Amino acid sequence: MTNMKKLVLVFLFIGFYTFGYNQVIRGTILDEITKDTICFASIYFNGTFVGTSSDTNGYFELNVSKNISMPLTISAVGYYSYTLTDYSNTKPFLIYLKPKVYELKDVVIKANSLAKKRKRNLLVFKAEFLGTTANARQCEIINEKDITFNYDSDDDTLKAFALKPILIDNRALGYKITYYLDKFEYYKKSGATFFSGNIIFKEDISTEETQKQFNVSREYAYLGSRMHFFRALWSDKLKSDGFTVTNSVNDILLSKDILIRDFKNNKFLTYPENLRIGYNIGGSYIVFLKRLVYFDQTGYFDPLGINWKGEMAEQRIADWLPYEYGIE
Repeated sequence: MTNMKKLVLVFLFIGFYTFGYNQVIRGTILDEITKDTICFASIYFNGTFVGTSSDTNGYFELNVSKNISMPLTISAVGYYSYTLTDYSNTKPFLIYLKPKVYELKDVVIKANSLAKKRKRNLLVFKAEFLGTTANARQCEIINEKDITFNYDSDDDTLKAFALKPILIDNRALGYKITYYLDKFEYYKKSGATFFSGNIIFKEDISTEETQKQFNVSREYAYLGSRMHFFRALWSDKLKSDGFTVTNSVNDILLSKDILIRDFKNNKFLTYPENLRIGYNIGGSYIVFLKRLVYFDQTGYFDPLGINWKGEMAEQRIADWLPYEYGIE
C-alpha cells in the first residue's frame, strides 16, 4: 500500500485551544468515581518538556504563561487523560479523571499460540506507533510488557491497551518519551491506523559528540514535517521553506489563500476543499474535518480538524519533536 493510499489518523491532542489568563494555575486531581485524590498525576503541555506532578494530596501548581495557546493535559496511571482548555477560572480547579476499563473478549488460546500472536501484534503495533523510518529502528519501548492486545481472531481490528504510560527511548533523536495511550486501532484490511494519547519529552543527557549527531537527526526529522509546515504557514514562509500548496486543479496557493485571523489575531487554516502539500519530491494531503483549523507559531495545530495522507501521515512517534525544538 502506497503512502498516498494509506490513511492514518494521528490525534496527538484531544481538545481545542484557548488563551490563558492566569500565569499560574492551581488545582486538585480526583478519581471521577470514588472522588479520591490522585497523587503523582502528570500535568503538562502535550508535546513539550513543560509539566509538573500532583502531590500526595492530588494538588498541583503550574506556570502556563509560556504556553497559553495550547491545551493542558492531565494524565495518571490507570486513567484516561483529561484536557483543560479554559484557564480563565481564577479559582483552583477540581479535575476528575476517568478510570480506564478495558472489555476484552475471552478467547481460549494455547500458550504457544498466544505467544506467537503477541509477537506478531507487537511488531504491527511498533511499526504503526513508532513508524518504520531509520529513527524508528533506533527507538525502544522500555515496558513492552505493559502493552496488551485483543486476541479475537475474527476481529479485523487490532486494538492495543496500556494502563501504564508507554516509555520510549529514542536513541536517534536523543529523547526519553512518556506516552499516555488512550486508544490504538489498526484496521487489517485497509491498513489504516488510528491512535490517540498524550506525550511528554525529556532530553537525553549525552556527550557533546552525541549531541551533535542528535542535532543533525532532529533537523532532518523537522524539515518537511507537520510542525515545519505550520510554522512556515504562521510566518508566511511557505515558499522560502520549500513548501508548495495546491488545490484539486493544481493552482498554487499562498498563505493568504488558506489562512484567516480572528479579532484576537489567532490564526486558522481553512480552504473549501482538500489540499496537497509538496515538499522536495514528496507529497502529502490535508483532508479537512473542520472548516477552521487552529494553529500557532510553535507548530501546534488542532488535530481534530485534519486527516493526513501521504508522507506527513507516515511521521510517527519516532520522528516527532517537542514544540520547544528550533533549528540550531
